[in-house]
Amino acid sequence: MTEAPRLRAQRSDDRQALAFHHPLAFWAGCALIIAGVASHMPMFMMGQHTHWQMVGMPMDAWMLWGMAMIPAGVLLAGFGLMPRLDQLRESLLGSGQLPGRHAHFHVADGVPLNREHWKLVVVLVVALAVDVMKPATLGFVMPGMSAEYSITKPTASVLALVALIGTTVGSIVWGRLADVFGRRAGILLSALMFIGTAICGAMPTFEWNLVMCFLMGASAGGMLPIAFTLMAETVPAAHRGWLLVALGGVGTSAGYLLAAGAAATLEPLFSWRVLWLLNLPTGLLILLLNRYIPESPRFLSNAGLERQAHAVLRKFSGTAAAVEHDDSHHPGPPVLDDPRVLTGTRALLRGRHAGITWGLVVCGVAWGLVNFGFVLWLPVNLVQFGVDPAGVNAVLAESALLALPGIALVVWLYHRWSSVRTLVLFIALTTASLLAFFAIALSGLQSALATTLATVALLVSVSGVIATLIPYAAEIYPVQLRGTGSGVIAASSKFGGILGAAFGVVGLLEHFMLSALLIALPMAVSAVLLLRSGIETRGQGLEDIQHVLAARDDA
Repeated sequence: MTEAPRLRAQRSDDRQALAFHHPLAFWAGCALIIAGVASHMPMFMMGQHTHWQMVGMPMDAWMLWGMAMIPAGVLLAGFGLMPRLDQLRESLLGSGQLPGRHAHFHVADGVPLNREHWKLVVVLVVALAVDVMKPATLGFVMPGMSAEYSITKPTASVLALVALIGTTVGSIVWGRLADVFGRRAGILLSALMFIGTAICGAMPTFEWNLVMCFLMGASAGGMLPIAFTLMAETVPAAHRGWLLVALGGVGTSAGYLLAAGAAATLEPLFSWRVLWLLNLPTGLLILLLNRYIPESPRFLSNAGLERQAHAVLRKFSGTAAAVEHDDSHHPGPPVLDDPRVLTGTRALLRGRHAGITWGLVVCGVAWGLVNFGFVLWLPVNLVQFGVDPAGVNAVLAESALLALPGIALVVWLYHRWSSVRTLVLFIALTTASLLAFFAIALSGLQSALATTLATVALLVSVSGVIATLIPYAAEIYPVQLRGTGSGVIAASSKFGGILGAAFGVVGLLEHFMLSALLIALPMAVSAVLLLRSGIETRGQGLEDIQHVLAARDDA
C-alpha cells in the first residue's frame, strides 16, 4: 500500500473510532431532550413575577409534552450509542480477544505522556467536576426548596437519600453498560441524563423533584467509575496511578467549588431552582467535548474492533509503526482467552477476583458509613462530648485545612511507593482514628488537642481511602469486567452512605463510642482482606496485572 492510501485508511479508522454507530438516532435524541427541557423554560420565566415561587402552579401542555420528549430522546440517543450487533454479541458473551488478535497495548504503555493524553485528562477532569457538582448541589437547594414547599427538614432529607440511592443504582447499571456498550457511550449517556434532569428547576411539586433527583443521582453515580475506567485503559502504565488519584482529587474539589460558586452567584438572583437548570449547560458542555473523548482501545479490541482499536492506539502512541510492532514476545492476557471466564456482576464474586472484590466492597461500605454517618454526626457528638459549641466549627475547619496536604501525600505514595499498600495504609489509619475517638470517649479525656489530632487523622485517612479505592478498582479487573467492577465498588461506598443515613435515623450514631467501634470493625476487616488478596498495580500494564492474577490462581 502506498503512503497516500495508507494515510487515507488511517484517517478513516480514526473517524470510525470516534463515530457514533447510529449518528442520526443519537443527534435526533439529543435534539428531543434539549427541546423537552426548553419547553419548561416559559413556565420558569413566569416565576419572575412571583419571586421564582412556582409551588402549586399547574403544568401546561408544553411541559407535559416536554416531559414525554425527554425519555423518548434518551432512548433514541441510547440506541444511537449502541454498538453493532456483532460487537454487542461479543460483549454480552464475554468472548474477549481471540488468539492472535491481541492489540499491542504494551507499546502504548511505554510512551511518555503527550498532547492527546493531556487533552483526555482535561476533558475527564471537566466531566468529573460536572459529575460531582450534581450531588453537591443538593446541600444548596434544600434550604430554599424546604421554604418554598413548606416541608420539614426530615422530609427534605429524603431528597438526599433518594439521590444517594440513585447513585448506588447508577454506579452498578452504568458500570455494566460500559462493559457492553463502551466507556464513551456511558459518559455521553450520563451527560444526556444531566440535560434531561434540568427540568427539575421548573417542577411545581416536591414529589417530581424526588423523581428527577433519583435520575440525576443515577447518571452522576454512573459517570464516576466510567471516567476512571477510561483513564486507566488509555494512559501509559508508568503514569496511570498518579493520574487516576489526581483525577479524583482535582475533579471532586472543582465540582464542590462549582456548586458553591453557582449557589453564591446565581441563587440570590433566580432562587434555588436555577441550580437545577444548570444541568442543561453543563451537560451540553460534556456533549460538545465528545470529540475529545475516545473509546477505550482495550474495549474496542475486546469487542473485535481491531482496526478502531489500532486507530486509537496510533493517536495516543504517536506513531503507527509502534502500534503495528510485532507482539510475539508479549502475548495478551490469558484471562481474555480463558474458557472459564465469567461476565457480569457474579464474575466479581467468584474466581480469581473474589478476594479483592470482597475486600474493596467491605472497604466501600465502611467508608460510606464513616463519611455519610460518623463524620456527618461528628459536630453533634463533639458538642455532647464536651467541646464548646462555638469551637466545633473552628476545630473542624482547622482539621479540614490541615487535611488538604494529605491529597498530595496520597498521590505520591500511590505513584512512588505502592498502590495496594497505600490503600491499606489509609484504611488502617481510618480504623486507628475511629479507635482513637473510642479511646478518648472511654477515658473521658476532654482535650482539644487530642480531639483535633483525631479529627485531622480521620479526615486525612477518609480522603485517602476514597482517593485510592476506585482508581485501584479500575486497575485490577480485566477489560470485560472493568466497568462493572469499578461500578460495583463505587456503589458499595454509596450503599454505605445509605446505611449511615439509616443508622442516623434510628439513633445509633448518637452513641459516640459504639458507632466508632462498630464502624472500625469492617474497616479493619477490609484491610486484612486486601492484605491477603490485593496485588500490586504500580507501573504494571493492565494485561500484566491479569497475568499475575492468573498465575496466582493457578498456583
